[in-house]
Amino acid sequence: MKNEVEYIKRKADNDLEFWAKESKHKPLLLRGARQVGKSSAVRNLAKKFEYFIEVNFEKNAEARQIFETGNLSPQYLCEKLAAAFDVPIEAGKTLLFLDEIQSCLSAISSLRFFYEDFPALHVIAAGSLLEFALEEIPSFGVGRIRSLFMFPFSFAEFLQANGNTGLLNAIKKANPENPLDEILHNKALYLLKLFLLIGGMPEVVASYVTEKNLLKCQLVLDDLIVSLRNDFAKYKKRVPTLQISATLDSVVRQMGNKFVYTDKEPVFSAFQIKHAVELLVMAGLVIPVTHTSANGLPLGSEINPKFRKMFLLDTGVFQRLLGLKLSDILLNNDFDTINKGGIAEMFAGLELLKSASPYEQTQLFYWTREERNSRAEVDFVVQIGDKIVPIEVKSGKQGKMQSIWIFLNEKKSEYGIRTSLENFAGYDKIKVVPLYAIKNVLQT
Repeated sequence: MKNEVEYIKRKADNDLEFWAKESKHKPLLLRGARQVGKSSAVRNLAKKFEYFIEVNFEKNAEARQIFETGNLSPQYLCEKLAAAFDVPIEAGKTLLFLDEIQSCLSAISSLRFFYEDFPALHVIAAGSLLEFALEEIPSFGVGRIRSLFMFPFSFAEFLQANGNTGLLNAIKKANPENPLDEILHNKALYLLKLFLLIGGMPEVVASYVTEKNLLKCQLVLDDLIVSLRNDFAKYKKRVPTLQISATLDSVVRQMGNKFVYTDKEPVFSAFQIKHAVELLVMAGLVIPVTHTSANGLPLGSEINPKFRKMFLLDTGVFQRLLGLKLSDILLNNDFDTINKGGIAEMFAGLELLKSASPYEQTQLFYWTREERNSRAEVDFVVQIGDKIVPIEVKSGKQGKMQSIWIFLNEKKSEYGIRTSLENFAGYDKIKVVPLYAIKNVLQT
């Protein structure tokens, strides 16, 4: 019998348990890129139920046929599924998991009827390329379905997975007025370097937790990248796989800079690359960061979509595609060498996403000014309470802060945040937060 890999606790587990305990719960739609841990999280939740049915629509043609008869009544569907899987379906006792639901549009449509006609049943749906299917069903269940967005492991989840709970708690409590003990600060920096190499994809994290072998983690990442590239054929049948693959490589090359659609890729037109970028964003592999004027809230009310940066979903995948050396990161005490391709900025942006509400599709914003002799750029602009706060990412322990001061003066912001390898500190209107604690800023 095959041994199951021990489940590593995720932040999403609390959200799933809260949903399961609600007296009135909508069907839950788990959304996120492939292999970020959606199915594993549901199976872990299933341990709290008496019965569990997992329907994989990619693998189970019989299940697809049940939903494609035209009868989407929950009573009919539950009767057929219970018979097919020989498992009772009872409200409060059974968890019904509809996985890879993008392969059965009728199953997506059925979710609204579970809410309307059988709300007491716990139903969770998930899919690796779900956004493509939802595009074809724009009104699939607005107000009747709750979405929960999942990402790879955050740095906090990584610390917890490796038994560094004490360090994690110390980081959460630290602030510019009460910086972290220097010994703990240096330990956090080392673990951050490890995390940049390993990334947060669950399979890679699990490999490191069990074996502590970085070379093995690199092999797992290589296998993962091959799998992700193989998925390109499923994105859109009319878009060549080579076109999407070339676009992914272009995203890697341009990390940290304004994305240029004509970058070193004469084979494909700017229009073709733009279309491929949109597919990668829909698949969750690429995260856009859009320019905002930041004159008021919400930040998305004054954006310029022509000015966008593109991040990859995971630092581990990024460093493998970029070909970074393990020794460059582990043995170097400054990020001048480590920060190839803007990996520090990418990490900060991903952490901000992972720290945001999981119930909405959070956007990332940056600010830039292109005036002659007065160019300025702030890496991120976030909303904290009713305030607009600029964030600058510095790869080392020091760095000029001209851009953030220009922003503070021009926008009359109360304070700004610099994140770097430096310990917690404060300089006038600038709060310094270590890169490993960037999620703290949302509670600042």
